[in-house]
Order: sequence, then structure tokens, then C-alpha cells
Amino acid sequence: MQVNLLQCQSSRSVTENLAFIESQLKQLTRHIESKQLVVLPECCLLFGGRESQQLEYATDEAHSQLKQALAALASKYSIVLVAGSIPILAEDGRIYNRCYVFDTDSSILGFYDKLHLFDVEVSDGTKQYRESDAFCPGKHITVVDTPFGKLGLSICYDIRFPDLFRALREAGAEIIALPAAFTKVTGEAHWQVLLQARAIETQCFVLAAAQWGVHNEGGRETWGQSMIIGPWGNVIAEKPTGTGWLSAELDMSELVDVRAKMPIINHNRFQSPRLSE
Repeated sequence: MQVNLLQCQSSRSVTENLAFIESQLKQLTRHIESKQLVVLPECCLLFGGRESQQLEYATDEAHSQLKQALAALASKYSIVLVAGSIPILAEDGRIYNRCYVFDTDSSILGFYDKLHLFDVEVSDGTKQYRESDAFCPGKHITVVDTPFGKLGLSICYDIRFPDLFRALREAGAEIIALPAAFTKVTGEAHWQVLLQARAIETQCFVLAAAQWGVHNEGGRETWGQSMIIGPWGNVIAEKPTGTGWLSAELDMSELVDVRAKMPIINHNRFQSPRLSE
């Protein structure tokens, strides 16, 4: 099973971002008869401007041209696509930061709305991030049945909340995708250790596809370092800088072996996490 993470340097131009993603899909190295999973980063089609710009592109699910464009790429290149995240209009006039999973025929296997919103202060050029000004949090966790196994979904800031990842594991997740756009400051400090911790705790493969570099003439700067982490916490592959592909073959027998030898899900004496309202 081949998994492919695309590290992007997305801008405020949807057209340019789509063109970059398609140019990379054309170049994707494929192993003969190997199933292909592709993971895109958070805000893959629109990034680096004010959060209010997301509202300009947000429509309901049925009319989202961003969603339709990504679904078309999944079908055209015959991939299962974890489509980063795009804005979808919510009931209260704000938007969901939504990750779709598309099958090779462009049908929707599942979707996830980011639960934890990035309302923090960071010692960088932006200084204050207020996702809740434009976004509203999701209402459910998501584990999707795919040809590769059971795939749990998370987005960026979610990585700091281990209860979500425990809930995904208890819901059957074997692989967890994390489209992200970590800031350079927080990424340098915490990115890798958080990814490895969540993989170790859940005994899952973690696929973290990231934004990288300076966006829109310095409006935002992201850390990059897209990573594929094994269920023992081992780094299978990483791409520290630059744009392009990070690929690896996953051996699911590794997951079975780790879980059989250390059945932590059976040993945990604490109650299962529940999503609050």
C-alpha cells in the first residue's frame, strides 16, 4: 500500500493552488498495482490571507466548486484522496474547516470538520490567530472505511488534544491523517514530538501532510516537515522543507504486531473520552 503526502506552499489563488496540486499528481511515482492514498495539507486551495477570505469561497456542500474540483482530481488520477481542508458554509453563517475523503470514482467516503480552533498568540509576524472569527468547530469524530484500512481524520491544531486521538483509536482507526498548516514557531518547538506521541498512544500510522514556507509575501510562514510515523512512533519518512511528495509503503502487519504485543487499549483504566457540546 503506497501513501503519498503532498507538501504545499499554498497561496490566496485557488487557480494557482489547484494547478500546483494537479502538476504534482501528474508526476507522482506509482508502484505497479499498488493502491494509492494521497493526503493534502490543510487549506490546500486557499491559504495565507485573512480568515475572512475563506468566507468568500464558502458555499454549502452541494454547491462547493472547491469540493467538486478536488473530487474530480481523485477520479482523474484514480486515487483515494484525503483532500486537505476547504471552507464549507455552516448553519450559523460561519464556516467549517472540512476535510473530505474521496474515492477513486470521486464519491465521498467521509468527511471531518475541524474540532479544535486555533485561537492563540504566537511569537511570529502574525502574532494573534483567531480561527473562531470565521470558523465554527465540528460536531463529530470521523473514521472512514477505505481500501487501506480504517482511516481516522484530524486537522492541524487537533494534534494537541490526545482525547480526540484516543476516541479515533477506540472507533477503529488504524491510520490517522492530519492535514496541517503549523506555524514555523510552533512547528519547530512541538510538531514532531506531538506526531510521535499521538502515534505511540494510538498505535496507529500517522500521515501528517503540511504547508511549508513563506506565503503571500510574508503574510504567513509555516513549518513544513510532512511526516509518516509508524505505530511504534518510528519515523518512516519525512520532508523537512520544500514542496513536493513524501511517499512510503505501509506494512499493516507492523500495526498488528505492535498492538498484539502491547494491548494498551485493553489495559486503559480511564473512561473513554466523549465529545462535549
